[in-house]
Amino acid sequence: MFAIIICQLVPGVIGEVPMKHSQWKNKVHEIFHTCHEELKKTTKIGKKMLSASKINSSLKESYEELGILTAKAMEENEIVWENDSVKKILDTIKEYKKDLENFEGEVNEIKFSKTDSNEKKSVDD
Repeated sequence: MFAIIICQLVPGVIGEVPMKHSQWKNKVHEIFHTCHEELKKTTKIGKKMLSASKINSSLKESYEELGILTAKAMEENEIVWENDSVKKILDTIKEYKKDLENFEGEVNEIKFSKTDSNEKKSVDD
């Protein structure tokens, strides 16, 4: 496979006039150098992208924390923000909280309720 790549990239390897050993060696060295430089660039880009991803996650967490603190302050009337979009978001948050409380109650009912088979066992025992 490597020989095929070299034959395609190095003119004169397959052709009328074979390249001299030193020319061939220089061309291979040039190809390896180019690959090495591209690999270094790609590694640097990858590191920067990982750092950017971490910062982006931290930024998202900060926005979420700010939003939670702001919503709490608004509920406690520490902040008054007259904005229809904000009011809609807060109403949606209240609805979601109620839904989660309902789900929690339903799950607890299921967890702690006696099933028919348990009741029959108790009666039979």
